[in-house]
Formats: sequence, C-alpha cells, structure tokens
Amino acid sequence: MKKSIYVAATGQHVGKTTSTLGLTAALSSLNLQGVGYCKPVGQEVKDFENLTVDKDAFLFSRIMNFELSQKVHSPVILGKGATTAYLDDPAKYPYRENILNAAEFLHEHNEVVVYEGTGHPGVGSIVNLSNAEVAKLLNAKVVMVAEGGVGNTIDKLNMSLALFREKKVPIIGVIINKVLPKKMEKIEHYVGKKLDQMGIPLLGLLPYEKRMSYPIMYTVKEAIKGRSTCHEKKLLNRIEKIIPGSLVYDVENIHKCSNQLLVVSYKRANESIRTVEMVTAKMGRETCPLAGIILTGEGRLNPGQGEHPTIHMDYINKHQIPVVSTTLDTLGAYTKINQIEVKINTDTPWKVKRAIELIKNHVDLEKIMSSF
Repeated sequence: MKKSIYVAATGQHVGKTTSTLGLTAALSSLNLQGVGYCKPVGQEVKDFENLTVDKDAFLFSRIMNFELSQKVHSPVILGKGATTAYLDDPAKYPYRENILNAAEFLHEHNEVVVYEGTGHPGVGSIVNLSNAEVAKLLNAKVVMVAEGGVGNTIDKLNMSLALFREKKVPIIGVIINKVLPKKMEKIEHYVGKKLDQMGIPLLGLLPYEKRMSYPIMYTVKEAIKGRSTCHEKKLLNRIEKIIPGSLVYDVENIHKCSNQLLVVSYKRANESIRTVEMVTAKMGRETCPLAGIILTGEGRLNPGQGEHPTIHMDYINKHQIPVVSTTLDTLGAYTKINQIEVKINTDTPWKVKRAIELIKNHVDLEKIMSSF
C-alpha cells in the first residue's frame, strides 16, 4: 500500500516547512523502507546547478542528503507569469501528469512519501492544483498545521479543512505549532476537545521557542536592502536581540546579552561602538556582545577617506563584526528588521536540528503511521 502524507497549513508562516522537515526526519528514524520528499507545487524558485527548483526542495535535499531532481522533487513551479500563461493555453502545461510521474518514482523507492503543501489550502486553485486537489490526485492523507490559540485556531482550521472535505481527502490529524509554553495545557484541552467533536485527532502541540524566530545577519541585510561593508563571511551570525544606538548605555543589556545587533546612524557609530567596548571592559566581559552592526542613513565604512567619521575599526576587526550599511534611517531599519518572517534554511542548522527534535518529542508518529 502506498503511504502518502500531505502536509498542509492554515496559512503562510505557520510552520509548514519546519513541521514537514521534522516529520520527514522523524519518520526516517523509524524502521521504514525509505522516506521520500516532494514539493509538488512550488512558488519560490532557486536555481541550482542547471536546475530550477522550489527553494524548499533545495533545502530538503541538503538536509536529507538526497540527489535533487526537478522532475521528482519539484515537478511544478508556479513562478512569475505561470498562472496567466496556463490560462491562455492549459494544454501546454501537463502539471498533473508531472506530479503523478514524480509520485510514481518516489513510491518505487520509498515506503512513505511526505509531500509538502504550498501556502494556504487554496493556493494553486487557478491552475486546478489547490492543496486539496493535489492531495486528492496523490491519494494522500493530510496532516494539517495550525498556529497556537483556541478560537482563532479552530476557525482557521474549519475553513482550511473545508476544501479537503469537499474533495473527500482523509485527514490524519492536526499539529498545533508555536504554542506558548504556559498555554500548552489549556490549548491541548480545548482544541483537542473541539477536534474530537469534529472527528479529527490532535497529533501534538509544538511549543513556541523564540530562538526559532532568530534571523541571521544575511537575512537582515536582505530585508533592509543593505550593503555588506565589513567581515562579510560573518553574515551567518545569529541575531537574538536588536539594540538601537540610543540604548547602548543600558549596561545590564550590553553586559548580559549576546548576539546583539547594533542599529545606529553612521554619525553616532563611533560613539556607540566605543560605549559597548567600555561597558564590556568595565564589567569584565571578554567576549563581544555584538553579532553585527547596521549603519543607517547612508552609513558606510570608508575609513581614511574623510567622507564620514572613521568607524572604530580596531574593535570591529578584533571581534570580526559584520557591518552592513543601509540608506534607511534608524527607525526605518529597526522596523524592517522586526518585520522579518524568519524561514528555516540551510544557513540555520540550529533550527533544523531543533525542528526535528520538536516533532520527535511532541508529535504522535505512531498515530500517523497507524492511519494507513
């Protein structure tokens, strides 16, 4: 019997990719004859070694260590202009056939295949490939991922599951993600109670962990359309806290916290960096609390050229602090950085490891496998 699991979500940024990754890795640790992965319909493209694939398929190939194939792991990509082109001439795009061919290959080599959905359940409808339609095509059973809460969570689940009910796609159960630890018992009780009434199993609750939302310097650079000006190799540094230049006098914060991002106007950069250096020295701290510096207001590092005051390079070089300049002012940069939706990727190995641990520790894998 083909065992196909389709991971869907109530919306974007709910944790579908993280849950799919954790689920695929956790199932791979069981006594199964292979666990395959596929992103049947993708939207965000990545070019890799003459392949054009969905970025999540690329991520999984690196983490799960399989040879990436566009036809097998990313059979349909709805990039820019794809939907209107399809509507103009649907016969030119054998999307369903492509998906079925990928599924056939994967099931020949794996006991279980995990399919990752795209966006909310209705995404892809314009080309007749909504999440529900794809799950039906694959004869898959669905694991639905929703964000932690009670009323809003149930409302979104009911709306999202309607498309799958319409297509008569079986639901294995629901994973509730990003649940505040202090609310775990309450949400498990009330959401579980409502799901029981709906005849849908609650597979598990994943606790919210702030570190899973930490960006890296490269992500920050992209968000503010910045330019790397110093120690570019350190753009993978993790950012755990943002500190505006005006708050560098907060001795407790500077001393106790690590992986901080200093966001400061280039006009005040020297003053702020020297303050950080003095505070840490005074408190006897040998390590640098800064994981990066953002110079705002057309800030840039041009020491010795006289265009701007020379930045305190000794401290920056000693601790290899990556510096990024942006044309945004400090408030604009601070706002943009706080709005970043952090996605799991190959540059965040700590998130990959934790995602796998969360699924193994909090999701009932036996309940999933017993549904087949």
